Amino acid sequence: MNTPTASQAIRDTQTAHKGSGLPASQTASMQTLGRQARDAARRMRNASGQAKAQALRAMARLLGEQRENLKAENTRDLSAAQRNGLEPALLDRLRLSDKALDTMAAGLLQIADMPDPVGSTTASTLRPNGMRVAQMRVPLGVIGIIYESRPNVTIDAAALCLKSGNATILRGGSEAFHSNLALGDIIGQGLACAGLPAHAVQVVGTTDRAAVGEMVTMTDYIDVIVPRGGKGLIARLSAEARVPLIKHLDGNCHIYVDRAADLDTAHDVVDNAKTYRYGICGAVETLLVHADVAETFLPRIAATLLAKDVSLRGCERTCARIPQATPATEEDWETEFLAPILAVRVVDSLDQAMDHIARYSSEHTESIITEDLAAATRFQREVDSSSVYVNLPTCFADGFEYGLGAEIGISTNRLHARGPVGLEGLTTLKWVLSGNGQLRG
Repeated sequence: MNTPTASQAIRDTQTAHKGSGLPASQTASMQTLGRQARDAARRMRNASGQAKAQALRAMARLLGEQRENLKAENTRDLSAAQRNGLEPALLDRLRLSDKALDTMAAGLLQIADMPDPVGSTTASTLRPNGMRVAQMRVPLGVIGIIYESRPNVTIDAAALCLKSGNATILRGGSEAFHSNLALGDIIGQGLACAGLPAHAVQVVGTTDRAAVGEMVTMTDYIDVIVPRGGKGLIARLSAEARVPLIKHLDGNCHIYVDRAADLDTAHDVVDNAKTYRYGICGAVETLLVHADVAETFLPRIAATLLAKDVSLRGCERTCARIPQATPATEEDWETEFLAPILAVRVVDSLDQAMDHIARYSSEHTESIITEDLAAATRFQREVDSSSVYVNLPTCFADGFEYGLGAEIGISTNRLHARGPVGLEGLTTLKWVLSGNGQLRG
């Protein structure tokens, strides 16, 4: 590790007294993680694609070899979580089953086999003076990942950051503390197998929530933060962060069934978008139906969803066609339910549907069901969300489904990365110019 400069020491002292809530010793520890990550990031810029792939394959092998130890550490977390009354759905996310470990290993191998994005260049242009101008894809630098109770994120995030040539600092939820430390050991062993910097991936070794507040202000060392978790976590980080975030706050997703929709397709798409998994950010939360097809379509889709215990909350015209629906409130149009609940509204036109989306959407994912090419084109052009579909369920909002191999998260940002963020989203471009001594006159 490099010896801190005088200016670094001054900055660290200032940080220790800025009210992060961490004891001075832990603040110093976080600053050390930052310095080590910055040093590793410089070295990772020159890491070969072969070495990165070798490290990822070694990690996949070690997950199998050290499975029993991982499951033992995971049991410690599960036991504590059960004592603390963690909800069953969160316990399920926390559990490192054999299937979960196999999936993590397969993901590592898949990312290892993907093309290395670092160092690729755009086609160059030749200037009149003979200079060649191009852009080169390079890592972002140091990425901080803050996430909740899913230990698989430790492996997924480390793999994506490593493959894209970044250093990363991982701060998982306290519920998965022992699991994350054990996975961090495996990651470290994988890095050593490939001769990569030991600090290219670091796991924060404290459950103190103040460490999160410290991370999001470490602008000297961390280039970007990616939060993975619930709305409460992301709202907190959005309020406190001085480091830029790649994030989405919630997924209030819409499907619009157009007057020119194939109603068989519309039925299957809406059913899948709502019931594939209720708790994902790509689940549809509001259904908009053109008045011309509402009389036929609404009773049919309602019968399917009600049979699956989905609660329907509708506008006045919806309730007239679906007696089991309850009147929707303004809050229903604004809500990401993450539950078997669907808000339904009848609209009179494509424009009215897009107006509703513009008012209530969280700009995550929206879809139109139509056979009208002009309507589909307008919808994809004018709806301002990070992903906009035609004749597809919104639950496709996932990096694997996009062919990205995996994702670090989904972004509704307008700058840099938008939608599922994969390897390319964890890189940026710099200008590279070449010449033979040209001078500016």
